[in-house]
Amino acid sequence: MKKLFIKNLPPVALIIGSIFLASCYKSFDPKSFQPAFTINGYTSSSSIGAGSLVGYWSFNGSYVDSVSGTMATGVNTSFAAGFKGQAMQGSANGYVITDLPAAIKSLNSFTIDYWINSPINSTGILAPVVISRGDQFWGALDMFFENGSTATKANLKVHFNGQSEVWFTNGMLTNPWGGWQNIALTYDAASSTFKLYQGGSVVASQTVTGLGNLVFPATASKLIFGTEQFQCTPSLGTAGGPQGWASYLTGQMDEVRIYNKALSASDLQALIVLQGKGK
Repeated sequence: MKKLFIKNLPPVALIIGSIFLASCYKSFDPKSFQPAFTINGYTSSSSIGAGSLVGYWSFNGSYVDSVSGTMATGVNTSFAAGFKGQAMQGSANGYVITDLPAAIKSLNSFTIDYWINSPINSTGILAPVVISRGDQFWGALDMFFENGSTATKANLKVHFNGQSEVWFTNGMLTNPWGGWQNIALTYDAASSTFKLYQGGSVVASQTVTGLGNLVFPATASKLIFGTEQFQCTPSLGTAGGPQGWASYLTGQMDEVRIYNKALSASDLQALIVLQGKGK
């Protein structure tokens, strides 16, 4: 009976049916059946450290922190092509400054991850990330490239000054200039251990016995990208003004993320790959 029914269909109906089947066939997309790209169990940057992200500056045409909604101020900075979308473009006397979000000031453990593309710091120390401290020369947390860098080597120092003062000074980076570099600093309160990563690999580690949960001082009030606290206008801290041996980021900085826990090496490696794929 089915064959008889098809034979007896009017020609117009057969033509319409053929067009419908053909259109369905053409709209089939085999890519939709492919499994999602996965690395170390993750399919997107946002899934890494989910629920632990306390600050995120994409610098994609804006200085806003996507987590807290806090708007930073760009001083002599602009936007340029970044590692992903746009990036903060630094300059001589340029930096970005914002009020310190409460979730960052209350960190016990942390991860700070960012991309940086900078020429060699030939005119002074270069600080990508600083948490200010109004009653001290140095900030509550400083990350800076020390003077004396070469074309192929740089010492990225870390300084923490909260319940105790810690200098973490053995972070030697290889070929850090003139191209995009992923830098990450982690602190795990359970083990009192700082780790510095370049490109997802540990380049230095330091355990500070008994440090435990970080305690930021009440005078920690600003987060700065691109220079030290005493290079800001007005100068922050007790230095009294800019120092001749300190300088500014004249390259680009992008995709700054701060988490309230120490991410693992595999998490950081996944973050690098997924960001590179725009995910």
